[in-house]
Amino acid sequence: MKTLLSSLLRAASAIAVGALLVKYREQTVEWITIAIGVLFFVSGVFSCVTYFVARGKSSDLEVYDTDGKRLTSPRPVFPIVGLGSLILGLILAVMPTVFVTYLVYVLAAILILGAVSQFFNLIVVSRIARIGFYFWIMPALTLLIGLVAIISPSSIATAPLFVIGWTMMVYGVVEVLNAVKIYQLRRFVERSLTKTEGKK
Repeated sequence: MKTLLSSLLRAASAIAVGALLVKYREQTVEWITIAIGVLFFVSGVFSCVTYFVARGKSSDLEVYDTDGKRLTSPRPVFPIVGLGSLILGLILAVMPTVFVTYLVYVLAAILILGAVSQFFNLIVVSRIARIGFYFWIMPALTLLIGLVAIISPSSIATAPLFVIGWTMMVYGVVEVLNAVKIYQLRRFVERSLTKTEGKK
């Protein structure tokens, strides 16, 4: 449940940051940068704390059914995006003026990290259950937009912050959907494991 809450908080932060960028893209001033920094910092702290709590409760024991499907929940994945969000949020909140110029690149890097994290989560879950093709589309698009924004921000029309803002909001929505799906799968696996142990 805490992992789900961590993902939901990260998604809410991404949606809030995206909305700020879309609304105030022409006024990327210090207070927006500080607000973004605080959002990322809180999200990063929550992700890291959730990881260490979940890691302490997880077991190294792996249980498989007769078809070779894993029945135990995999160990929690280290929150790379959460740690990145924590560090970025701290820097943005403490030194906002330094980063206003480079905000496009910083946010594009966050998008790339978020997409990679979503890919990694999908790979982990695909070992437990079949993941539909459509789950892979949005992380791929997010990764592509993040790469284009870093390599050639001028090619994203004339408003890279506008495009990145919308992409962050879409990323947030996809993160919520993925988090709920992953949570449901893990609950199903845990219930199946409990029933299997009960029959023994």
